[in-house]
Amino acid sequence: MSNLDSMQRFTFDKTDVRGQLVGLHKSLSAVLSKHDYPAVLKVELGKLMAASALMSATLKYEGRLCLQVRLPGDVSLIQAETTNTGEIRAIARYDEDKTIDTVELIGGQLVITLEPAVGKSYQGIVPLESNQLNEAFEYYFKQSEQLGSRFWLECDGTIASGFMLQQLPAVEGYDVDAWDRLSHLASTLKDEELLTLNNETILHRLYHDEEVRLYDEEDLRFACTCSKERIGNAIAQMGLEELMEVIVEQGKVSVDCQFCLQHYSFNKEQVGDLFPEKKLQ
Repeated sequence: MSNLDSMQRFTFDKTDVRGQLVGLHKSLSAVLSKHDYPAVLKVELGKLMAASALMSATLKYEGRLCLQVRLPGDVSLIQAETTNTGEIRAIARYDEDKTIDTVELIGGQLVITLEPAVGKSYQGIVPLESNQLNEAFEYYFKQSEQLGSRFWLECDGTIASGFMLQQLPAVEGYDVDAWDRLSHLASTLKDEELLTLNNETILHRLYHDEEVRLYDEEDLRFACTCSKERIGNAIAQMGLEELMEVIVEQGKVSVDCQFCLQHYSFNKEQVGDLFPEKKLQ
């Protein structure tokens, strides 16, 4: 079984290639326990969670990486986020009145947002031209980094796994044929192997003739970044007048976090505190 709820980096000596392996079990189960998703949607959500963890390995600052698959059909959104400290969460939105037997990705968009704790966010948008998520990520890196990347993503609804190879800027004296060789060998990895074999076995199975350096595992875990302050900032976008109308009608403003289902409520005084500038008038 893949090394679960962790990601692990590996490199190849004297090459311009690096890789990352991700396994999710408890964190995926925690996400799926919050909502009654259709089986096919669980699979796509697990794949996107694995992808978000793989891509979070490129974060060089405190913050988070958010992936959104925006779709025009009965499934409208699949979203996964991973922080630089390995906290992961995810959600999907779909028409609960419809039977969801397939998730059609073609015609949608993959939105990749990098959100540093300090500084401006960066967003990239990739059109989805196939039903394979990995192709969208490979296209994104080709366009944004001008370097080769390959992704393998798999999920059975209980376990999710991901495998990523990335080409690095060339270094003089390194093996110039490494990228083609190593990515070709990775393409022989079977879906069930990615889900069931541990990282050491996967790398030996693919690269027993290569000099592979495997680094320490980094833990991944489900955790929601919601807080009363963040929820307050969000509802403040509605404006004081509209929020006070809710207070009059319901006695309070109630909000549930869509990711973890944590309940938050704001009374009249707390809503007023969201608009300190109004108190000064």
